[in-house]
Amino acid sequence: MNASIIFLLLIVLMLTGMPISISLGLTVLTFLFTLTQVPIESVALKLFTGIEKFEIMAIPFFILAGNFLTHGGVARRMIRFATSMVGHWHGGLGLAGVMACALFAAVSGSSPACVVAIGSVILPAMVKQGFPKKFGAGVITTSGALGILIPPSIAMVMYSVSTNVSVGTMFIAGIVPGIGLAAALGFTTWYLARKNNHPRLAKASWGERWTAFRESAWGLFLVVIVMGGIYSGIFTPTEAAAMAAVYAFIVTVFIYKDMPLKRIPKVLLDSASMSAMLLYIITNAVLFSFLMTSENIPQAMADWMIAQGFGPVAFLLVVNVLLLLAGNVMEPSSIILIMAPILFPVAIKLGIDPVHFGILIVVNMEVGMCHPPVGLNLYVASGITKMGISELTVAVWPWLLTMLLFLGVVTYWPALSLWLPHLLMR
Repeated sequence: MNASIIFLLLIVLMLTGMPISISLGLTVLTFLFTLTQVPIESVALKLFTGIEKFEIMAIPFFILAGNFLTHGGVARRMIRFATSMVGHWHGGLGLAGVMACALFAAVSGSSPACVVAIGSVILPAMVKQGFPKKFGAGVITTSGALGILIPPSIAMVMYSVSTNVSVGTMFIAGIVPGIGLAAALGFTTWYLARKNNHPRLAKASWGERWTAFRESAWGLFLVVIVMGGIYSGIFTPTEAAAMAAVYAFIVTVFIYKDMPLKRIPKVLLDSASMSAMLLYIITNAVLFSFLMTSENIPQAMADWMIAQGFGPVAFLLVVNVLLLLAGNVMEPSSIILIMAPILFPVAIKLGIDPVHFGILIVVNMEVGMCHPPVGLNLYVASGITKMGISELTVAVWPWLLTMLLFLGVVTYWPALSLWLPHLLMR
């Protein structure tokens, strides 16, 4: 009964057009002060203790690092390197876009940042070379989603904060699925380009490839700093995020010299604004999670599902459907922070690995970012391409179908996510 009241109240508030973060907070306060005897001091305490976790500090640092890289020339150099490697294949610039998105994902942690940084450079080049605009838009919109699967990933940090799963383990677990999805999107791009006889570039010499790699090496070295530092134990994921921000600043301003010092205040303000928005969502989601736990809702749901005879296979199917439906009305950070604490106890009771479950959730978030009505990548790509959302939705469907097939593989083949963490932790 209490669960019904809570979710009904949340849905009603969201339908009024109220931001999700405020809807969450008002739902909790309304329920606590009308139907329970919880003192107001405990709410204030929970608001502060909810974001006291050290791991949460990684979020503003990764956002800052991503903004430095997006505003600098790192993306342009990565595109040049990717083009030199795969540009001579069918759909060369499209394949270069997929590869560049995968490389940029490994240094930024954000999908919209990937779409902006890579799309704004490569889409005009694709149109100029003779590619249909829809083809280029489909490639970049979906490949940009790699930003939250290939580590470092802000979405993975949020899942870790919600469930107390190791951030470092999540990052390592995302490497193989990230490469797998990039390969699948690349294959779809190649197949469509070959079928429709889209343009190819002249094959680059090994000298040109070496020059392109050398120019992009400073940006690519950020991957070594973050992942190498975390895995070797030199620093924690949060410290790695801080190092990434400092390194991105040095590379952009002093090495590549793509950003004048007068633009730094704007980058800092943009990063602070985005960080404040995410932290506000996290605070209210933690409060919502506290209400769920105090009302024993996740445990009751777990007991009910087990009583109904739900095994891991049926449960994971239900989770995928739930998350894909949620992706129609909410953005990824809100979905993770609301759904993960509710679904996680059920997954653990059914013997599902928490790291595998986290990767499954992140892949679902990727799919949600590429379909309407609230797909973030669609709106970002729409701004770059000047195409309507309905037109973009048609453009992305071959790649979106590939992502859905990949989601099925990730869901029912846990080894894809767990092989590398188990190998490195022996």
